Amino acid sequence: MTNNQEVFDLKDKVSVITGASSGIGLATAERLAEFGSHVLMLDINELGKKMAANIVEKGGKASFKKCNVTSSEDCKRVTSEIESEFGRIDVLFNNAGVIRRRNVVELEEEDWDQVVNVSLKGVYLLSKYVIPVMEKGGGGSIINTGSGWGLKGGDNAAAYCAAKAGVVNLTRAMAIDHGVQNIRVNCVCPGDTETALLKDEARQLNLDEKSFLTSSAKGRPLERLGTPNDIANAVLFLSSGLSSWITGTVLPVDGGGLA
Repeated sequence: MTNNQEVFDLKDKVSVITGASSGIGLATAERLAEFGSHVLMLDINELGKKMAANIVEKGGKASFKKCNVTSSEDCKRVTSEIESEFGRIDVLFNNAGVIRRRNVVELEEEDWDQVVNVSLKGVYLLSKYVIPVMEKGGGGSIINTGSGWGLKGGDNAAAYCAAKAGVVNLTRAMAIDHGVQNIRVNCVCPGDTETALLKDEARQLNLDEKSFLTSSAKGRPLERLGTPNDIANAVLFLSSGLSSWITGTVLPVDGGGLA
């Protein structure tokens, strides 16, 4: 009889995670490290150094690298450094993202550019450089962070909805293109998850944070907000051998919100 550790074994795997200094990215780094992977935590926020050190203190394997996913130069450099240090990349979790709660009339062009560049262009850029490394190693798993609002519309979040819808269909295109290289590409679509990003939405909308979080949990069959660990567990599954015949899939992790 196998145990959970064996089923999800990521020993000797190298996992790259963007937006890893906090929230879903951090929770996923902790979870993949727990199951044996060396996690490379990428972020523009250097708090990730401390978070990586915390994982190491708990017996995991983690390193931090500063990377702006909107920069081709940064993505190319970091990928090259990882290949030089580890010789392989087995898992890529394209998770970095930002949100601006504005409709198209109110939204400034620079905010549109930031949301689309971080959330969508960042997936393209890092994947561009990581995929050849994955192929050399015999394949791997790429997981992109979409959103429930990548599958349906949302209010006052035009750029975010557009970017996340792009991530969803980019995932499908990548799965088609790179299956022959034994690279699986899937997308997790979180519902409202209790992170700093969600709390920032309340501030952007000039709403009371507590009331906003409470209202965000209503209407879901499970009647609660998601936690970063809820999303991390889905990424763990898609990173593991248990999902070896799953690619091009878009997985809502939202407490039934889309239902």
